Amino acid sequence: MRYFIQLGLCCGTGLLLAGCAGSTAFTESGKASYYADKFNGRRTASGTVYRPGKLTAAHNTLPFGTQVRVTNPRNHRSVKVVVTDRGPHAKGRIIDLSKKAARKIDIIDAGVAPVTLKVIRKAR
Repeated sequence: MRYFIQLGLCCGTGLLLAGCAGSTAFTESGKASYYADKFNGRRTASGTVYRPGKLTAAHNTLPFGTQVRVTNPRNHRSVKVVVTDRGPHAKGRIIDLSKKAARKIDIIDAGVAPVTLKVIRKAR
C-alpha cells in the first residue's frame, strides 16, 4: 500500500517535497553557484575527480550518483547533472555546479543565480 505524502515549504528554506513513498519526487528552489577553477583535478567527497568539463554537482544531502535537473528560471534553460560532491558550503546556496553545467544554464557571468532542482533518477 502506498501513502501520499506532501510537505509544503519547510522552515523557510525553499525546500519542497512531494510524492508517494519511495518515489523520486524531490524539488528544491534556491541559489546555485559553480566550482572555481582551482578545484580542477581535486577529489570530491564521493572519491571521483572533479573535472569542469563534466556535468556534475555538489549537494549537501542528496546521495552520490543522484541525477538532478537544474533549471534557471530566468531563461528556462536546464541541465542534467550527477551529484558527486558535498556542498555548497556558502550560506544560502543549494547546489554547486561544474563549469560546463553552469555554462549550459547561463549562470557564469552572474556567479550565483536562482535555480530549481528536480531529482530525475535516484542513486542506485
